[in-house]
Amino acid sequence: MPVKSYIIVPHTDQKQQLVAEIRKISSCEIYPAENQEVLVLITDTSNEDEEQQLYRNVENNKKIRHITLVSGYE
Repeated sequence: MPVKSYIIVPHTDQKQQLVAEIRKISSCEIYPAENQEVLVLITDTSNEDEEQQLYRNVENNKKIRHITLVSGYE
């Protein structure tokens, strides 16, 4: 079961909408910074294929300016 964490930088003024959208996705937890326009995304999926599908789904969100993998454990 892959567990991965990402740093997300949303486009200007898109942080709250992005948080609301990602919270609807199963296998994800999102933690917004209180003092900066960044988010921490934690994913926990059943296998690597599911993780890749989840990542593509999140990565294609137009509210995201940048997403970076911080760590991953299998």
